[in-house]
Amino acid sequence: MKERLPIRELPPLPLQEGSMLIAQSKYFLPGEDLDGMRRRLAHALSRPEADPGRWEEPFYRVLHYAFPAGRIMANAGAEALKPNVSTINCTVSRTIDDSMAGIMQAASEAALTLKAGCGIGYDFSTLRPRGARVSGAGATTSGPLPFMDVFDAICRTVSSAGGRRGAQMGCLDIGHPDIEDFIVAKREPGRLRAFNLSCLISADFVEAVRKDHDWPLAFPAFPDELDGLDAAQIVWRRWPLHDPRHTVNARGETACRVYRRVSARALWDLIMRSTYAYSDPGFILIDEVNRMNPLWFCEQIRATNPCGEQPLPAYGACLLGSVNLAALVKKPFTAQAHFDFDTFGEVVRLFARMLDNVVEINGLPLPEQRAEILRKRRHGMGYMGLGSALTMLGIRYGSPESVRFTEAVTRRLAVENWRAALDLAREKGPAPVLAELHTLTPELLTLRPELARDGYAVGDRVPGRVLHARYSRYFQRLAELEPELVQALADVGARYTHATSIAPTGTMAAAVGNNASNGIEPSFAHTYLRNMIVPGEKAKRAIRMDSYELLAYRWWIDPHVAAERLPPAFTGTSTNTDPKAHIDVQAAAQRWVDASISKTINVPPDIEYEAFKDLYHYAIDQGLKGCTTFRFNPQVHQGVLVCEQDLAQTLYEFRLSDGRSVRLPGAALVEYEGGTYTAANLYDALKEGFYGKL
Repeated sequence: MKERLPIRELPPLPLQEGSMLIAQSKYFLPGEDLDGMRRRLAHALSRPEADPGRWEEPFYRVLHYAFPAGRIMANAGAEALKPNVSTINCTVSRTIDDSMAGIMQAASEAALTLKAGCGIGYDFSTLRPRGARVSGAGATTSGPLPFMDVFDAICRTVSSAGGRRGAQMGCLDIGHPDIEDFIVAKREPGRLRAFNLSCLISADFVEAVRKDHDWPLAFPAFPDELDGLDAAQIVWRRWPLHDPRHTVNARGETACRVYRRVSARALWDLIMRSTYAYSDPGFILIDEVNRMNPLWFCEQIRATNPCGEQPLPAYGACLLGSVNLAALVKKPFTAQAHFDFDTFGEVVRLFARMLDNVVEINGLPLPEQRAEILRKRRHGMGYMGLGSALTMLGIRYGSPESVRFTEAVTRRLAVENWRAALDLAREKGPAPVLAELHTLTPELLTLRPELARDGYAVGDRVPGRVLHARYSRYFQRLAELEPELVQALADVGARYTHATSIAPTGTMAAAVGNNASNGIEPSFAHTYLRNMIVPGEKAKRAIRMDSYELLAYRWWIDPHVAAERLPPAFTGTSTNTDPKAHIDVQAAAQRWVDASISKTINVPPDIEYEAFKDLYHYAIDQGLKGCTTFRFNPQVHQGVLVCEQDLAQTLYEFRLSDGRSVRLPGAALVEYEGGTYTAANLYDALKEGFYGKL
């Protein structure tokens, strides 16, 4: 591996004003600039090495092409200023026990996790539905939604480390009796605003929708509650909690009492209509998540981190980082434009080593979280700047050529990550879970029939590295491309159990990426307003931003270019890309990503509802693990990124104290209580109740 990456070849584009403002507020320490941050990170992340002096300069160089995630940038090497913070972005709560003590314990742990700066996801499916009896209390439960309000209040109250707002993901199983209330919960102004919401969608539910069957809403019951019920009133489901009082069959499934049956299509339509109007909830194809999980043999996943790129087990934790693809385009906007795959491979391998060292300085607040990350050493390396890179290469986002490029770059990301995982395992040892022996159960043999064909039987103890590399569906796919690498991983083990996920990188890309396109997305637009929280201000501030590719075009080609004279590839923005093409790009990447992908499919405001619904079926058929859409609806939400044209065409009505009403376009500047805000941002702050509470 080359250890002296050619940083002099990078474009000397200075950070635009908006990018600098975001970086200073989120990542830089007092008095620090971009280069100073790189030096701090290189020093901090080389310290876990046996020979830190050897790696500090290579790490500094790789930081010109790639950035660790926000918690790492803000907190690594900042112990003197922030002694009790974490470098880990993604966590998932404990499995919430269905008791007051269990719920309050989860809430207490969540508060500590949020205070340390980590996002957190929860599966609330284990909480009894509204009206169910509470054993020993002579009362009935209020269901999961009111308890979610408690977690929402905690997140809004606890000040997250590093000046960031807390982030949460709330999940509920599609078979939970309170699923309909969950789906529509955020229609109530101000409710659950510290949450993203996702329904856990099973393969059985998808089949029921497509065949127009009824769908049972059910919850585990105690034996006395099952007495006298006929077979139609009981369903058997895999359950994340093991309560000895429940009835469990030979397949490990728990007996659940059916509360009622609904039309699967009607329930699906409720999700679709809510998502169409409110962009919430999303959905997670939880069976596909578990089917493709490389640790299929030792964990059950029931939730993700707040943005969905990391499906994690109870107490799961994962660190993130992203390679800036735009920094690897050579001779942009010319006939000789090309992507430097060789340097990309070097960056990925060196970056993997640097990210692995973050595990040693994780700073997680709970011992269970620390044990989990040390046992599995989960990574989530992805990229940002895909849309910017495509434009600089002359490729329109969403075109067949862009899909091919996305698959090629993601495949290379995966292969180089696993090569690094093998090299690091030989040098430092594999992840402990892969060195352990795991006992084969009837359930595992049912999940992987090839184990029996290979001579394994119930009770056999098999090394984790073998079950990981030889029998996971993900590595079986990778073996079609790299059979010798996968065999070596089965023989030696990998340094980390997971290597890749694609995070949204919205703030990171806008700040230190100089507004390169975020994550796997195209650029939102080439000039737009970004709504951000600014300390000391009572509502969000709208900051004008230019895309990285527009800055680059002005730097290299034409400093005074008009919008109508930009090359055709510049038309591949979020709002100009066909929604199905968004899905095609995501599917091309998902094939090689072992975790998941955070992606928002922007759909036009006037899309027909039936066409909107079809997108979700298309996403399922393309093998995605989840799907999230956004349709601009100013009566409900504004969004972080806004086109000025949309603001100009949207009127907001304010009722004054004397009873009069004033209607203003969204982009109009309004002076209110000593501050100046866009009408849209002030309206949102007042309507949602966060004015003065940011």
